[in-house]
Amino acid sequence: MMNGYKMEIEAREGSVFPSLTYKNMILEPAYDEAKRNFVDYMMQINIAHLVMLQEQGLVSVAEAKQIGKAISEIDSEFYKTSAYSSEFEDLFFRVEHDLISKAGDIAGNLHIARSRNDMGIAIYRMTLRKKILKLMKGLLVFQNSLHVFANEHIETIMIGYTHTQQAQPTTLAHYIRGLMDKLDRDFVRLQAAYKTVNRSSMGAAALTTSGFAISRQRMQELLSFDEIIENAWDSVAGADYLMEASTAVQIASLNLGRSIQDLLTWATKEFNVFTLANPYVQVSSIMPQKRNPVSLEHTRALLSSVVGDTNTVLMMIHNTPFGDIVDTEDDLQPYLWRSLEKLNGIYELVTSVIATLNVNKKGLEKRARESFANVTELADTLVRVENISFRQAHHIVSNAVRALDGSGHEKLSDLTYDMVNSVAQNILKKPLTLTEAQFQKAVCPRNFIELRTILGGPAPLTMSTSLANYEHRLIQLNEWVEGKENEIEKAEEVLESFKNHWSESK
Repeated sequence: MMNGYKMEIEAREGSVFPSLTYKNMILEPAYDEAKRNFVDYMMQINIAHLVMLQEQGLVSVAEAKQIGKAISEIDSEFYKTSAYSSEFEDLFFRVEHDLISKAGDIAGNLHIARSRNDMGIAIYRMTLRKKILKLMKGLLVFQNSLHVFANEHIETIMIGYTHTQQAQPTTLAHYIRGLMDKLDRDFVRLQAAYKTVNRSSMGAAALTTSGFAISRQRMQELLSFDEIIENAWDSVAGADYLMEASTAVQIASLNLGRSIQDLLTWATKEFNVFTLANPYVQVSSIMPQKRNPVSLEHTRALLSSVVGDTNTVLMMIHNTPFGDIVDTEDDLQPYLWRSLEKLNGIYELVTSVIATLNVNKKGLEKRARESFANVTELADTLVRVENISFRQAHHIVSNAVRALDGSGHEKLSDLTYDMVNSVAQNILKKPLTLTEAQFQKAVCPRNFIELRTILGGPAPLTMSTSLANYEHRLIQLNEWVEGKENEIEKAEEVLESFKNHWSESK
């Protein structure tokens, strides 16, 4: 006899597939994601597959017209707003049912030489490639805003830090240009991920291709894939395209997060590098003076959540078998999409924050002029003028600076020419030939920066050249993204023309 608990479960869950819990937990959420993301791509694959089947002689012209007319009569918007019905396991079976209802059993031939396996992977890849391109466009807008900002601050002197301690004078443009190079590498990683993603699985069928004489090359062309995934097993099982995209997004988030932390530090009164514009700060409910940089705080937190979502993708694939499995499908995909969308929104927000910053140029330069961060150039100058080794020069300067420690003298102006000369005489056993004027120039932060003309340095001319060169780079990257978008758009137009032809046929 069936025990009472089992009867209770069966009464609630049902006795046929799908159970109530399976429907609520798995099938309905998957259907909702599919209707929001997959409908157009599913229809495009149906059109392309039908065109290929007719061209290969696997369905007749008359059959293709009949099936094609049914495809043209399918209302995609209906599926995008429809509710899940347990009558159909998923969106694919619902669409297939409606096609057969419209065209008759012949519509079943649309599934010749294909499976939900290769079709599903193709849909995932078509969805993901557009989301990656969208993120890349957002990144380029952010890059362009940084390019504009850096050009405005080529002469903005600030102190650079190593090990969180004052190191050497530099410029705000120099820092931003470094950030731009990090973001450029993020773009390159996304480019590589796009290349891995934009490969066609169609024709792999379930696992072993098909005994029908299909053309995988024609499906690649019609769906605007750059390449074919040659091995059929790899086509339906190789989820590394998801991992590569996730890793690229994760690194991009970590890269940006490091600079967001810098910006939050610089926004403090103690650093006073800049103030955020009013739309990006929040007041305190109790402290009247507060201007909380919440836009940057939320950005830091959201970047961490992007890392979390991409980690989820990697962990869902971790230690899974190399085969067609649900672990890499409906449950996983939304985490990757969410990370892409969120990072794109972050780029948009930070673009606006940085473009509207009010930089404290005078305060930054005053701090740099008072800082001992300038004394590296004093040591360099001693090497040039006194013809001594750098280690000797370093010893002279460090001893002179150390003599001021604990004496309450914390400004560079407290370090005098006479003090350095006195230390030098003790070490070199002779006075300096360096003049007072040369000494004053050596400890000037603007002089420090202007001397750093080597490639990658902060000197204004060097930085202007670097930024001008990168402007050409930004143009090339924008052209690359637009080119990929145009390729996809043209392929979609071709598929739409086939659909329109079928809708007009009698």
